[in-house]
Amino acid sequence: DAIVVPSRYLVDQFAAHGFSARLISNVIEPNRFRFRERRPLSPVFLCNRQLQPYCNVECVIRAFALVQSEHSDARLIVAADGSDRPALEALTRRLGLSRTELIGWVPPDRTPALYEATDIYLNGSDHRDNVPISILEAFASGVLVVSTDAAGISELVQHGETGLLVPPDDHRRLATSALALLNDQELARQLARNARAQCSQF
Repeated sequence: DAIVVPSRYLVDQFAAHGFSARLISNVIEPNRFRFRERRPLSPVFLCNRQLQPYCNVECVIRAFALVQSEHSDARLIVAADGSDRPALEALTRRLGLSRTELIGWVPPDRTPALYEATDIYLNGSDHRDNVPISILEAFASGVLVVSTDAAGISELVQHGETGLLVPPDDHRRLATSALALLNDQELARQLARNARAQCSQF
């Protein structure tokens, strides 16, 4: 009876093919996540997107390599699984990364603890993605968001207001933005507060 989608991006995609779609946004339960201001912000990164081509976790790992070259204590947790896992594990070895953990899929009841243990969320989505709920979960937890500006992600993240956006498939800009947060703790705190307030829309 209806086509229902969670982003304006997909409304437009269907319209391009002559179909009318209704927008109903994704939702989360913010109270499942404890908001915590990071004082100070630490170089502890999270990526919990599926290890599939459209999530482009390779971009995240390459960005993290640049961050770790400046912060030897930086840590990356990749909490997901998928067909790209063998290639991504090989990439971490090839780049000589330390403190990089591909821990596999984490069940929903353990997800809040995952955000609690990290400070910055990295996302490398390409144009085949949509609007990741994990961005909203990061907002609710006080985890800073640095993402590519692909698909419907700009419907969630306002650059310079609730997070930082970079062009798709640009691991160097992803790294530069992450480093900018580590170097400007006041900006990081303001982005986190704004992002938490935005959760009320979802």
